[in-house]
Amino acid sequence: MSVRPRKKIEANVSLNKAYQVILSPLVTEKSTQMSEHNKIVFSVPLSASKFDVKSSIEKIFSVKVKSVNTILLKGKSKRFKGILGKRSNTKKAIVTLAPGNSIDLSVGV
Repeated sequence: MSVRPRKKIEANVSLNKAYQVILSPLVTEKSTQMSEHNKIVFSVPLSASKFDVKSSIEKIFSVKVKSVNTILLKGKSKRFKGILGKRSNTKKAIVTLAPGNSIDLSVGV
């Protein structure tokens, strides 16, 4: 029994949709160290899939994406003046770029 190769799905994402999927880049000490290995970290909506993130990054920055890893961060329970509150959940996407591609996040700051 042979394995049939997957079909290539063309992502025809509008620029407006792409900017809704990529909320902001995350610039932390850890993400700066990851950028040396061609990995960039972005904040994305909870409903965004890996395919949405990949097609949006390729559309906005005109680069080739090798892979996307997503992390769902659960919000912490915090107290403020004795009242219990909860921070909202967030989602991060770690985007690995193909060799030879790069994104400069310091442009436009």
